[in-house]
Amino acid sequence: MKAYVVEKIEDRKFESGVQDIEIPAIEDNEVLIKVSYSSLNFKDALSSVGNPGVTRVFPHVTGIDVAGTIEESNSDEFTVGQKVLVTGYDMGMNTNGGHAEFVKVPASWVVKMPTNITDKEIMTYGTAGLTAALSVNELLNNGVTSGEILVTGATGGVGSIAVSILSKLGFEVTAISGKEDKIPFLKELGAKEVILRKDFDVENKRPMGSEKYSGVIDTVGGNILAEALKLIKYDGVATCCGLTSSHELATNVFPFILRGVRLIGIDSVEAKKEKKAAAWEKIADEFKIETLESLTNEISLDEIKESYEALLAGKSVGRYLVKI
Repeated sequence: MKAYVVEKIEDRKFESGVQDIEIPAIEDNEVLIKVSYSSLNFKDALSSVGNPGVTRVFPHVTGIDVAGTIEESNSDEFTVGQKVLVTGYDMGMNTNGGHAEFVKVPASWVVKMPTNITDKEIMTYGTAGLTAALSVNELLNNGVTSGEILVTGATGGVGSIAVSILSKLGFEVTAISGKEDKIPFLKELGAKEVILRKDFDVENKRPMGSEKYSGVIDTVGGNILAEALKLIKYDGVATCCGLTSSHELATNVFPFILRGVRLIGIDSVEAKKEKKAAAWEKIADEFKIETLESLTNEISLDEIKESYEALLAGKSVGRYLVKI
């Protein structure tokens, strides 16, 4: 089968590209999936250059998302021919991932495909869409059902899908982005206002700001999240799922103890299978957005390398969909 493989040549030197490798053999409680679509995520790009925080096992097939059909099954839960998807866990990290014609995984990682959505659509969402849906769910489940929501890193995969879902649900969305030329793109997704990162990510020693946002979906961390927390209204909620700006958070307790603000972490990797399945059902139904085509760059296995370079350089916009 064809697969996108990363090899370690020597210490801190890695090469990657499409190769022909053997179709894996499944063991007890495993399934073999014939892949129809996968996607690209920032974590995939890090794996492709041997980032030790993501991947330590080489040679290695990238791809933390996959949708397809059960080809073989050694599990009582799944039968040949079923439509399924897998996101997260160790797939595409230290276990071979979805950038291949076939992938084997433990049955415990697999979710049955919701109805009313295609393989192509669900991989347009992928891990980024799942993370966005989990973030929106936390706002809704904690009483944030209307008002203005701030979305950081809004041209990225998670941010762009979050903007679209929130707009569909009737929220007023303010987007933060470092890409001035993508303001029309964000408005098309449903953002009412766009703030440039350089105007928001500034040193501000005030412990609090004026109450403005009912909630925040943060994908970048660092000072941007710290400043956003100061602007959340009483009893508001912020979710945090990324660190592309920084893993550090220099803040104070005032938003939490004076306004009752809650900061909720989002992890789509090890989230319980039932929680993932529920989020996918919402994506296929009430969260399903009409802007998928504008979010999607469809590529082949042979185009992955160039796309990784764009992701690592911060030049990517929206989602990369990999057709296998």
